[in-house]
Parts: sequence; C-alpha cells; structure tokens
Amino acid sequence: MSLHLISIGVLAAIFLLGTLRKVNLGALALVATFMVGTVVFGQSTSAVLKGFPANLFVILVGVTYLFAIAKSNGTVDWLVQWSVRAVRGHIAAIPWVMFVLSGVLVGLGALSPAAVAIIAPIGMAFATRYRINPLMMGLMVVHGSAAGNFSPLGVLGVITNDIVERSGIPASPTLLFLSNAAFNLMLAAGVYLVLGGMTLIREGRRAGDNDTADEADSSGLGGGSGVGVATQTLPAVRTLTLNRDRTITVLGMVSLVVGAVIFNLDIGLMAMSVAVLLSVLSPESAKNVLSQVSWGVVLLICGIVTYVGLLQAVGTVDFLSDSIAGISAPLFAALIICFIGAIVSAFASTTGILGALIPLAIPMLLSGNVGAIGVIAALAISASVVDSSPFSTNGALVVANAPVEKQDAIYRQLMIWGFGLVIIAPLLSWALLVWTGWW
Repeated sequence: MSLHLISIGVLAAIFLLGTLRKVNLGALALVATFMVGTVVFGQSTSAVLKGFPANLFVILVGVTYLFAIAKSNGTVDWLVQWSVRAVRGHIAAIPWVMFVLSGVLVGLGALSPAAVAIIAPIGMAFATRYRINPLMMGLMVVHGSAAGNFSPLGVLGVITNDIVERSGIPASPTLLFLSNAAFNLMLAAGVYLVLGGMTLIREGRRAGDNDTADEADSSGLGGGSGVGVATQTLPAVRTLTLNRDRTITVLGMVSLVVGAVIFNLDIGLMAMSVAVLLSVLSPESAKNVLSQVSWGVVLLICGIVTYVGLLQAVGTVDFLSDSIAGISAPLFAALIICFIGAIVSAFASTTGILGALIPLAIPMLLSGNVGAIGVIAALAISASVVDSSPFSTNGALVVANAPVEKQDAIYRQLMIWGFGLVIIAPLLSWALLVWTGWW
C-alpha cells in the first residue's frame, strides 16, 4: 500500500475515532503526526513538528483570552442589554437582535459555540415569554453566529485566511466574510418569514405589554425553570452600565478591529496586549479567566494543522490534490470538495475539516481553471452552515435551552433543517460563487 494512502487513512481514522469516542481531534492528530512521521516516513521528531502553527496558536489564545475577560467583567452582558433596549421593546425585532448579537460576538473572536451558549438561553427565554416560535429563535441565534464565523477576527476566518495565505492561493478575506454573512442572512430571513416573523410584525406587540410577575417566573425570566439555564444570563436581572473596565474592553475591541483591518497588525498579539492591559488594570475581573479559554479548541485546531503540515511536507497533499485536479471537470471537482466539507462537518469538527480540505484543493486552485476565491468561500459556507444540526454543539445548545415540552420536536426539526443544508448549501454556494465564474 502507498505510504500516502496510509497517511490519508490515518486522517480519516482521526475524524472517525474523534466522533465516535469524543476524543479531542487535535490530540489524536498530534499523536498521529508523531507516529506517521517517524514510523511511516522515517522523519525526526523535530521535523514532524515543523508544521505546528505557532502564529495561529497565539491568535487563538489571544482572541479567546480577551473574550473571556469581556465575559467576566460584564462587557458581553452590557452589549446584550444595550442591543435589546435599542429596538425599544419591539418583539418582532428581538429575533434579529439575537442574530446580530451572535454574529458580533463571533465576529470579534468568540468561538461560535461560546456565543450560542450565551445568546441561546436569552433568546429562548424571550421566545417563551412573548410567544415567539422557539425553532425560529434558535435558528436565528445559530445562523447569526455562523454569519460572523469568517470575519478577519473570527476563529474560522483566522484559520482559513492563514491557510490560504501560507499556500499562496489568491485570497480575499473581505469576500470570504461577506459571502458567508450574506448566505446566513438569507437563510435567517427565510427562517424569520416562514416561522412566524410576519405575524409578529402584524401584531406589533412590545416587550412589557400585559406582562405579569407570574408570566416572568413561568418563562424563566424570574425564578422559574421553564427554559434551561436562561435565568442565569437574562439581561432583565440587573441593569449594567459602562464602568471603567467595560469601557476599556470596548475600546480595546474597537482598536483590535481598526488595527487588524486598517493597519494590518497581528491580531493575536494585539488581542493578547489588550487582554494583558485589562489584567494589569483590573486583576479581579481577569482572575481565573485563563481557565475559560477554550484550550480544547486550540489543541484541536493546532493538532489538525500540524498533521496536515506533515502531509504537505511528505507530499501526500500534492498526491491527493493531483488526483482531484485530474478530474476532467474542475467545476465538478470543486462541487465534490464542497459536499465532502458539508457531510463531514455535520458530524465532525468544522475547524478541523477546513484545515484538512483547503490544502487538498491547492493545485486545482492554483491551476486557474476555477476561481480560487469562490471555491474557498463556497467550501467555507458548506462546512460551517451545517452546524445548525442537532448533532453539532450549536444545535445541541438550542435543543437544551428550548422549553422542555418542545425539545423533542425541535430536535427533529433541527435534524431536518441541518441535513437539508448538507444538500442545499454546497449546491447553492457552488452555483453562486464557483459555477458563475464571478470570483
């Protein structure tokens, strides 16, 4: 058997074992890097670890560290309260507030599951209290977080842009972000219209109309337990203002965006600088936040990228890429890659599958037969939008925070929706971004 086929089989085994046994994919990938690199290809330990993405590690830790401090000092809760007040209680606008909030948090560097974990309980509590379809509210939160995935500061955006830049593929971080955001905005608009949004607009109700203490308790806004853990994070519990720490955090996030987008400064080191500044100025608010950094995700991403780096170094990526590029119809090859991304991501890690698939498409993208920017954007959309399925962390969070009596129904509906997107998202994104030849 070819050594390249062995290394490919190990990669497939990593995703399979990680999915079935819930073992961190990054840990599996690092072990596989060591075993395959030294035993199969006879390389030294230092050689097999050359692919470890130190820059990506700093970015992931810096951004998630800053977000953990923002959550700890109340900046995230303040943002939620401010956003709800901005719509002046219009119930029809609340699902869109949840959509925007999720997108903003992820766009600023929060992991998508972290943003959904914060916003979903709040959204589901509002849904129960004001008779909003909980499926609609859950999908608005999930697709809001997905809309922010590929911002230049977002974790998936950082990963994708870093891989593309290191591969020498023509890139457009702006188009990647905007195309994914527009795709999820389109899905959210459809969800809103089909699942009761027009009824909310016609009714014109406002938050506070005919509310009673009993209604608040039964919905989870007070002391009741009707909606998962919503009582822990609901903004009605305590009104927050911009104190010194929150003001510095907001200014730090703004400077992070300006420095990264306008001055092209390193995102990771800037985020780490703001986080350290906050830790020095307010050690109490930053106490123990390092434990809140998603080290499991950092390990996952860095491990997968390290293994793919080994595959690149030994020529496996070129072997696979040449096979894909050898398909007589490059457009069809691009569609296959998008479908692979959607199917695998529905059961495994989105970050992991993007880190594995993008390098495989490099020769095809460099050939000029298809638009590289469009293929990357279509693959990114296909692999990330399916996170709304109940088998993903985001979908599971929606089910967990739904009213108990509706959880089974929402689970089934999310499964239909998620696996529908496995078919629709690759076809639609490929047709719009690749087949048309615009990019």
